[in-house]
This record gives sequence, C-alpha cells and structure tokens, in this order.
Amino acid sequence: MNSTTASTTETKSKSSSSLGGAFFVGLGIFLTRISGLIRVRVFAHYFGNSDAGDAFNAALKIPNFLQNLFGEGVLSASFIPVYANLIAKSHNEQHDQDNQIEASKVASVVGSLLFTVVSLMVLIGILLTPFLIDTIAPGFKGEKRLLTIKIVQIIFPGTGLLVMSAWCLGILNSHRKFFLSYVAPVVWNFSQIFTLYLFAKGNTQYNLAEINGWGLVAGSFLQFAVQFPFALKLIKSFRPSLDTKIANVRIVVRNFFPVVISRGVVQLSAYIDSMLASLLPMGAVSTLAYAQTLYLLPISLFGMSVSASELPAMSSIRGSVDEINSYLRLRLDGGLKKIAFFIVPSVCAFIFLGNVMVKAIFQSGQFNDNDAHYCWMVLIGSTVGLLASTLGRLYSSTFYSLKDTKTPLKFAFIRVMLTTVLGYLFAFPLPKLLGLDASWGTAGLTASAGFSGWIEFYLLRKSLNTRIGQTGLKIHYQLMLWVSALIASLVGYSVKQAIHFRPIFSAVVIFSVYGVTYFGVTYLLKVEESKSTIDKVLNKLKKLIKR
Repeated sequence: MNSTTASTTETKSKSSSSLGGAFFVGLGIFLTRISGLIRVRVFAHYFGNSDAGDAFNAALKIPNFLQNLFGEGVLSASFIPVYANLIAKSHNEQHDQDNQIEASKVASVVGSLLFTVVSLMVLIGILLTPFLIDTIAPGFKGEKRLLTIKIVQIIFPGTGLLVMSAWCLGILNSHRKFFLSYVAPVVWNFSQIFTLYLFAKGNTQYNLAEINGWGLVAGSFLQFAVQFPFALKLIKSFRPSLDTKIANVRIVVRNFFPVVISRGVVQLSAYIDSMLASLLPMGAVSTLAYAQTLYLLPISLFGMSVSASELPAMSSIRGSVDEINSYLRLRLDGGLKKIAFFIVPSVCAFIFLGNVMVKAIFQSGQFNDNDAHYCWMVLIGSTVGLLASTLGRLYSSTFYSLKDTKTPLKFAFIRVMLTTVLGYLFAFPLPKLLGLDASWGTAGLTASAGFSGWIEFYLLRKSLNTRIGQTGLKIHYQLMLWVSALIASLVGYSVKQAIHFRPIFSAVVIFSVYGVTYFGVTYLLKVEESKSTIDKVLNKLKKLIKR
C-alpha cells in the first residue's frame, strides 16, 4: 500500500471517528447545559436580580479566571495535540510500546506540573481576594462587597479541582472517550441545585449565597472524582513527576504559555465586561450572567462539540504537507457547515423568540416579567457575534492541531483591545446619546463583544487560508440557512401571537414549530446537513414500523 492510499484510508477512519466524537461531545454538553439551565433557573428563583445574586455571579468570575486560564481550552491546545499524536503512533508504528511509555510519562508530568502550579495559584488567590474584588467589581460596597469576598475564598479550591478535571478531559479526549468528560459537569450543577433546595428555607439570600459556594466546591470534587479513575486506566502507568527534560513535555510547556496568555487576554475581556456591569444599575451583573447562560448554549453544543472532536483527529494525521493541508481543509469546511447549520437558526431564535425562552427558563419566584424583558435585550446583543465566535473556535483548533498557538494569541489581543474600547462606548455614552435608560448599557456590552469577535474571526480565517489554502462557508450555503431561519422565525412568531399558555408550555410548542419549519425548509432547499439528518430519522422510523 503506498503512502497516499494509506493516508486516504487513515483520513476516512479519522473522519468517521470524529463524527461519532462530535455526537458524544454534543450529547454530553447537551446534558450538561440542560442541568446548567436548571441550576440557573433555581438560582434565579431564589435570587432574581438581587444584591446577593450579583455578589455570587461576580464572585464566580475570579476563580473561573483560574479555571479558564489553565483548564480545558489551554490543555486542548497544548497537551492534546502532543499526547494524541503519541497515542496515534503507538497504534500505528512498530515501536508502539515505546510510544505508549512516552505518552504515559508526558501525561504524568503535565498532570503533576498542573497540580503544583494550580495549588499555588489557589493559595495566592485566596489571600489576594479583597484586592481582586476591588478590581473586578469596583461598584460593590459594604455588605455586598464582603459577601463577594467570602464566596470567592470559599470556591477557589473547587476551581482548582475543576482544572484537574480538565486534565482528565485531555486524557479522555485523546483516547476518543468523549462522553464522560463532557457529561461530568452535570454533577457540578446538581450539587448546587440540591444545596439551594436543602438550605433555602430559613436562610437569608446572603446566607444562602454563601452556603451555595460550599455546594459548588462539593460539585467540583465530584466532577473530578468521576473522571479520574478512567483517566488513570487509560494512562496505564501514572507516576507523579516534574521532569521537564522530556522533549515532548517541553513542547507542551512551550505551547502552553502562549495559550495561557491568549486565554488570559480573552478572560480579561470578560472581566472588563463584569467590571463595567458592576457600575451599571442593580441587576446588570446577574442579567449578564443569565443571558450568557443562554448565549453559550449553542456555542457549547455546536461549536465546542465539533471543535473538541476534530482536534484529536486533526492532530493525529500524518503524511506529506499537501496531504495534511488537504485533510485539514476537508475537515474544517465540513465542520464550519455543521456549526453554521445550527448557529444561524439560534441567532434568529434569540432575536425573534428570545423572550419566550427567557420566560420559560428563568421566570419564577424573584425573577419577574421585567427581568425577563431585560434579559432578552441583553441576549439580543449577544447575537451580534454568535456565529463569528463559534466558527472562530474551529479555526483556532486547526491552528492548535498544527502546534501553532501564537497566531490565535496575536488575534486575541486585538479582540480584547477592541472589546474594551467598544464595551465602554456601548455601555455608557451610547445609551445616553440614544436617550435610553442606563440599564441598556448591559446589552451594549454584549453587542460590542460581538463586533470584536467578527474582527478576530476574519483575521483567523485569512491567516489560516494563507497557510493551508482556501476555506470558509460559501455565500449560497449561508443564504439558504438565513432564508430558512427567517421563514421559521416568521412561523414561530405567528404561533407565539396565537397561543397563550404558561411560559414553559408556550416555549415547547413555539420552538417545536420553529425547529420543524427550519428543518423542513432546509430540506426542500436540499441543504446537505438537513437532508442527511432527516433521512436518518425517516429510515429509523421505517424500520420501527416494519417491526
């Protein structure tokens, strides 16, 4: 068998496995996000847009910085390409035992280094919390500020456990064991849900917020505990070590720091948003958190699922430069189409039917109709960059598969600088200029991030196309998706005007009609993703009927 044939066979195999991987990543994320929505709904029921709710949501930002700095995104970019490549060699080369031993050493050292660094960061973070709060939430005063400090100090250790959970995810994903790593956060969500239910009675909102911090720590431990045994089994020989002389460990470390800086820059943007929101009227921080929960749902389900499953496959491919580039273009274009097929209708749904979704998920207890309308406006602002942010993830993953972490870092800096400037302008001067209430500044924050996201996406695509050849979505394909989504929105809006059920039942009916209409129109327009999905469903139904 010649090298070209071998490469083609390997490409087909990886293509098939990555499709299956995307399904299991998507399924795990779906279950996690559903449990997350339940958690946020329960939280909204007890806290609404209160000071205690603002304090808890602001407190999450600081430890989450550590998680995002050293967690899944960083390890996916620096560790998985190296480790997955060693695993692939162990399966395909004669010296498979040597490569397996090397892979185990690399995983052990990376895990040990991560544990050491994160432990120090947690300790430093707890000690510096009061200073960090004054930076991230300068608008918080008195009891609200003190509560935020307490919550941050409680949940910092839990965040350290979540970082180690991300190390487990890197091991599992490299071995194409996707489901467990992405469904594990379900226990994190339900730990907080049970905590709120158990301790809500007889406690003030301030006390309950503090208690929920302990529930978060318990959930973090459980999330790590369910993955760790399986990760150890896959490594086969885990031995704690800080030996950075190993060549492949050096590659991981070398790629690690640009990604850490890149993630840090992106997180800085989120912190700036939170800081600006703390200066807006009460409830801005909580509303921003509620809207982001919904905004991140399609990004996680469709962007992350495709990107996470493609990265190990892209990192494992071997062959000539032309063969690798051809394979990357094929995988990237296919992934972009899958992502856009689901993100475009998500954008339209948020804009035209977002109030139905917000009411169905959050409106309960302290969260009233005015809060739902406010959240909807912020959610509409988020749609500006929804497609760009999601497609950009896949472009970044392609760079990471090429072991290039510096290019995404460069563009991340540009994005953050734009977000900072536009965020201030959109949050404060623009609402005044338009004669709007100051609360509209929160929607301005999300919209400004969207504009910056499009600039970053354009730069990522242009740079990668120069390197591997032309990639991207065809205009004709995009037009078909937007037309289908707008038709579905018109139908969904008509149903919304005609029915007057309780929020949850209304949402089920409206979005069912919306989804069926979108799939129906795209099927008639012969959109490949729609046709393949519907044909599979119809074939399964035929088999069931025959039985």
